[in-house]
Amino acid sequence: MMRLRAFGAGILHLWPIALVIVAWDLWVVVNGYTSTVAPRPWLVFEDVVTSVGAYVPSAAYTIVVALIGLVGGTLVGFCAAVVVWSSAALAGVVTPAALVIRSVPITALIPIIARIVGYGDPAVVASTVLICFFPAFVFTLSGLAAIPDSSRDLFRVLGAGRAQLLVRLGVLYALPNLMVSVRITAPTAVLAAMLAEFLMGASGLGAMFSTSRSYSDMERAWGTAVVATVVSVLVFVGARALERRVVARVV
Repeated sequence: MMRLRAFGAGILHLWPIALVIVAWDLWVVVNGYTSTVAPRPWLVFEDVVTSVGAYVPSAAYTIVVALIGLVGGTLVGFCAAVVVWSSAALAGVVTPAALVIRSVPITALIPIIARIVGYGDPAVVASTVLICFFPAFVFTLSGLAAIPDSSRDLFRVLGAGRAQLLVRLGVLYALPNLMVSVRITAPTAVLAAMLAEFLMGASGLGAMFSTSRSYSDMERAWGTAVVATVVSVLVFVGARALERRVVARVV
């Protein structure tokens, strides 16, 4: 009985999705759009179900690229934050560079990325890392800055060096913030991977969307968007679960 109630409660929580689907269908019908302009949701869902073999490899590729970009961007952001926290001299170099990279649109960086790593998979991964690193940099730096002065003084009195202060104290304050950045950046990583695939890649959901749009296969193009949305939600849920487990262990 309890499982049945939980299942019913879960179904009720899906009403926003049903509302979006109904609104989508009404929008197409009221405006009289043809399938080449905006397909009805039922046609899109039919394409996803009947052509699942075409979607799965692209979705898997995008997930792998997004995870690599998320992990790589998080590591780069964490290391950059540690450098800024450790040295005021290096902070004057790393912080402006991070702000510039964050401010410049990724499309403007593509020629530079392609020149350094080449087009294809390396460029897609590098672009995803660049898009994902800044939140980790900001959140880690805020965590390190939150270390109480009394704790710093205690470690210094006990003879702890900068490295020991970071490992034994700084990580405890930075890790919860870092996991928040992972949760926030996880859906962005999927979007970043798709953007890079759309602009430079030959595989993944982004490339699939570009190809479908070029051939006016709107059911496939909109189906790609639907699959990408589902993937983003799943990645977010996974990142949130990971955050809770890590924070529970640290705190």
